[in-house]
Amino acid sequence: MGHDRHPLSPRLDHCPETLPAQAYFDQDWFRREQLTLWARNWVWAGRLNDLAPGTMQRRQIGVASVILCRTPEGEVSAFHNVCRHRGAELCSVDQQSMGKLVTCKYHAFAYAATDGRLVATGQAQPTADFDKRAHGLTKVSIMVWNGFVVLNLLPDPGPLRPDTGLGALDNWPMDSLVTGHRAVNEVAGNWKILWENYNECLHCATIHPELSDLVPIYKQGVMAQNEEPGWTPEADLRPAMKPGAASWTLSGKPCGPEFPGLTQAERAAGYLFVTLYPTAFIVAHVDYVRAVVFEPLGPERTRVTVEWYFAQETLDQPGFDAAEVAAFAKLVLAQDAEVVELNQRGLRSPAYTRGRLMPEEYAIRDFDAWVLQEMEDYK
Repeated sequence: MGHDRHPLSPRLDHCPETLPAQAYFDQDWFRREQLTLWARNWVWAGRLNDLAPGTMQRRQIGVASVILCRTPEGEVSAFHNVCRHRGAELCSVDQQSMGKLVTCKYHAFAYAATDGRLVATGQAQPTADFDKRAHGLTKVSIMVWNGFVVLNLLPDPGPLRPDTGLGALDNWPMDSLVTGHRAVNEVAGNWKILWENYNECLHCATIHPELSDLVPIYKQGVMAQNEEPGWTPEADLRPAMKPGAASWTLSGKPCGPEFPGLTQAERAAGYLFVTLYPTAFIVAHVDYVRAVVFEPLGPERTRVTVEWYFAQETLDQPGFDAAEVAAFAKLVLAQDAEVVELNQRGLRSPAYTRGRLMPEEYAIRDFDAWVLQEMEDYK
């Protein structure tokens, strides 16, 4: 089977087993994921320029509710969404106004939004044995990368590790891009199926005819030239997109001025995928950038948030419609959602216990191995 596989090709030389069926619907498996890989990895929390100064937003990371704060002066911080007095929730809506303090609605305990220290105890008058310094909010680690806010529940987390490196988007003007369109949908499927679908193109020719027309190699069931049977490193690199196409739009034409800092290779590629397990992937084009975010709502339900980011000069074009640009990716995502949901339903069959991956599904093999490794030390 693998006789025409070059040693440098990512294609598998065997057909390994998939995860067991219960990994996609078992409640205990899901909880283990929430307590391990979702609690220990950096999780996407939106764009910094979409968090207005003087605003607090609620986020969910695994089993933890979190508040993301930005003071009127612009300083950002994050804490567990729980008052240290008697455990009341501090923020009960998706977004609310905030001054310099985070104040509990129940008993008016107030905390500094910058560092979480306890500032006031409302009408309560603590005795000498109560140490305010020991009762501040529990911090959540926060960092800003390319204009994205990411959070980690660990007090001393490891580095952020995008698959293509921290500098992959350096030639795009990421910090200055503006959110032009946003779509939120719920998919009746386990979050891992969404990632596994992302990690292969065996389905592309039949499920994504429009995308396969735009990116011809997808018609072969592979995502890159080095996945083709018979590929060798000496093969000339072909353009990824069809002749005359430069971006992922309905017409294939850029929706506005191309970003000036891109290399010729980046322009020729037409797109760059940057993956942040377990939370999001970013797709950078010559004229805009989008992020696709997965948030597990349960073993068989996932919220998918997609945002499109543009240069302000693109948004300012007369008659510009960001929704029209978003229409192409929305079409592809809707096609993906349909097959993810049929995959989820099929996994419940008593006739299925686990499957076998094909040589082209090497990235699924790697993803599944990552999931198991992250869950290994669950207690």
